Amino acid sequence: MFHFILADLRRNWIGALILAFLIALATALGVSVTLQERALRLGSARAAAAFDLVVGAAGSETQLILSSIFLQPAPLQLLPPATLSALRADPRVENAIPVGFGDFVGGYPIVGTTGDAVAMLGGLAGGEGFSHLGDAIVGSQVTRDIGDSFHPFHGSVGEAGEVHAHVEYRVVGRMAPTGTPWDRAILVPIQSVWAAHADHDHEAETAGLAAVAHVPHDHGHDHGPGFAGDPVDEATLLSADNPGVPAILVKPKSIADAYNLRQQYRTETTLAVFPGEVLTRLYGTLGDARRVLGFVAMGAQGLVGAAILMVVAVHVLQRRRQIGALRAFGAPRPVVMGMVWLEVFMLVAAGVIAGFAIGYAIVRGISSHLAKSSGVAMPVEFQTADLWTLAGLLLACAIATLLPALIAYRQSPAQALRA
Repeated sequence: MFHFILADLRRNWIGALILAFLIALATALGVSVTLQERALRLGSARAAAAFDLVVGAAGSETQLILSSIFLQPAPLQLLPPATLSALRADPRVENAIPVGFGDFVGGYPIVGTTGDAVAMLGGLAGGEGFSHLGDAIVGSQVTRDIGDSFHPFHGSVGEAGEVHAHVEYRVVGRMAPTGTPWDRAILVPIQSVWAAHADHDHEAETAGLAAVAHVPHDHGHDHGPGFAGDPVDEATLLSADNPGVPAILVKPKSIADAYNLRQQYRTETTLAVFPGEVLTRLYGTLGDARRVLGFVAMGAQGLVGAAILMVVAVHVLQRRRQIGALRAFGAPRPVVMGMVWLEVFMLVAAGVIAGFAIGYAIVRGISSHLAKSSGVAMPVEFQTADLWTLAGLLLACAIATLLPALIAYRQSPAQALRA
């Protein structure tokens, strides 16, 4: 039986290959939708895992999370300086880390923060932390070496802006890989961001990514050659004269403290959110889109399957004389039926398995591209549910391929030889 099947597949290898390829593409469509949605969900959840609570000015919860954790450019209102001071002095808070944005260099966002952010994200892989205003710590994917110097560019990538020629940063350290957008970020002292934008008008700031407010220029401060060498002044961080920050990353001491802080800072002027809350809503939207695309994929698979079954049925009818000869030479009906069924099932099953492999390869490529552009590591992996899906598809194929086998079973040898 197997020799006969293999001989028949070799004789019609072009048609068999085309049918298997069509089945593989239809299967890959559904597999790609499932794996990509899962990769986005797992990647974003892992990226936000290091952040317990985010406090910002009243506004959009989603935009606050996208800007503060995923570093997506968008204008955010500024929190007053008193908010940062209160959080850092709160006994329920283990750490309160300010973050400010607005500048870029070479396509990488510059994030003004404190040295605590480096520790929260996993520490340094090399170099040292902040000690001067001109120090910079690069993420693991930033293509700049320790010792390199650069001038920040004001405004988002692709927008009109200007180079801060009076500000020069020098890379002093590199963070360990985190699998988050912070791998593509450059961290600098928040005080240097305030100083760099001291002469900028607030209205101009909000045209790009509002990270700092208008600060009266201190004519006694040197923004020239001595700017980079000025020491990081921790007192400035809690000063009532600082311009404020768009977001504060808060690490509470306990779960109860986290909920109390969230409730306390959800007011008319401030907003406190758990990243998981926002991501859950985003996952719901993403899940709805996946279901829609899943129905589209199922429809495509159904159409391809029906077309292939029609082609196979016609093929079996065209082989009536061959099947009749086998019956005339003594082959029992169950053997002929089993031979036809096994040949068709092998063809369809090979296409389904190849479709899983193709879908996996496609999603790996897409996720790799997205990870390079966003910094979010997106794990592409099969789960136990996928194995059950594969088993279900193979079972459905086994049942569907009984149609051409039944056609062969019902054929009479005499009628087939007379055809």
